[in-house]
Amino acid sequence: MKRTKIELFVNLLVAVAISLIVNFSYLLLLFGDERNEWRPRIPKPNVECPGEGLLAVSPDGHGYLLYPDHESVYVPSHRIRWFDLKTGDRLVVDVNPPRGDGAHPSLNRIYELNGETFDYSKYFNVPSQALEISVQILFYFLCSYLLLRILLRSHERSLATADRVRAVALVLLVIVAMFMLAPVTNPRSGTIRPNCMLKHMFDAVLLLKCSFTVIVSLLYGWLRRLVRRQQAVEMEIEQLKNESLTARYDMLVGQISPHFFFNSLNSLSMLVRDGRQEQALDYIEQLSYCFRYILQNSQNTLIPLSEELKFAEAFTYQYGIRYADKLFFDFAIDDRYLDWRLPALSLQPLLGNTVKHNTITKSRPLHVSIRTNDGRLEISNPIVPKLDPEPSTGIGLKNLETRWRLITGRQIEILNDGRTFTVRLPLLTPEKA
Repeated sequence: MKRTKIELFVNLLVAVAISLIVNFSYLLLLFGDERNEWRPRIPKPNVECPGEGLLAVSPDGHGYLLYPDHESVYVPSHRIRWFDLKTGDRLVVDVNPPRGDGAHPSLNRIYELNGETFDYSKYFNVPSQALEISVQILFYFLCSYLLLRILLRSHERSLATADRVRAVALVLLVIVAMFMLAPVTNPRSGTIRPNCMLKHMFDAVLLLKCSFTVIVSLLYGWLRRLVRRQQAVEMEIEQLKNESLTARYDMLVGQISPHFFFNSLNSLSMLVRDGRQEQALDYIEQLSYCFRYILQNSQNTLIPLSEELKFAEAFTYQYGIRYADKLFFDFAIDDRYLDWRLPALSLQPLLGNTVKHNTITKSRPLHVSIRTNDGRLEISNPIVPKLDPEPSTGIGLKNLETRWRLITGRQIEILNDGRTFTVRLPLLTPEKA
């Protein structure tokens, strides 16, 4: 729901931007010095004003200004109709030069009519600029928004082919309707009408505005489609990572449980046979904590170091019973790192490997160090190979490397100088976890 609202808001902003750009020339009028005064577009004359002339209107609607000592001036019929001119009107005008041999000069601009200053605003009922701009901006905003909604909807993967075809048809329909219904102002009547109601529909400016709206909307829809595809691919990759991580956790739990459970029962039976009831009870309590921790955190990603250390203490307690006075785990943890995070069950394979691959006797006890240093958790032990080493697949350490890289984005360090084996795990601060 939140994502839908954000996309709706973005579409509205883009539609507003397109509408404002398309109507940029209209917006400039608001900042003109004469924005409240209409001025007709009349070409500049090349002939001086001949003075006051007398109008004569012919039956076909055309007229001529007659001068006693000057050539007559042609007055087009549409000027006579617009300005309600009649035979006998006295006009002061400027004129345009003749367009060819034998032609008369033509009327350019009227200055006086029957001795009074001629007012063009009486004959042109131009709507207010605020109204005209509002209509233009609203129209192109609605067209842009409809196009964006249809385009972005058509890019969704869940849509069937028929729905996509229907979306393309709707886009074409909106484009045609936009050109037909585009608002055009008639300066003579002062009305704003759809383009389809005018005699001349192929206006270059209107075609440019409609084309710009369509092109920008299509381009933005295409870019949004690419972004959505990229996001979908990233989500699929992340989902695959999580599924892979879950599978590895499950595999790790499957490796831990049978082997660890079998050895733990052997140690527990030894305590029972020896009659060490208190130790047996403590052993059962630590063993239950270990399995509860494994089951509860098998699907978790990151946990505080303090919780992992509690599990490590319970886990090493089992080894302490099995290898009494022969195996020692030395913890040196800085309290400031207790809230730092690491993937769950990171210490179990490392502690298990120290026992699995080294000789442990009373004459040669094994000391395993677990300490923090410079934002890392270090587990190290001297290398004392067994005379009859157990076969190793390296799955536990490889799983740990892979999980750490997927979860934290960092690499663990594995150091082996022939005398000491050390693994360094970079911890994550609570803010980055």
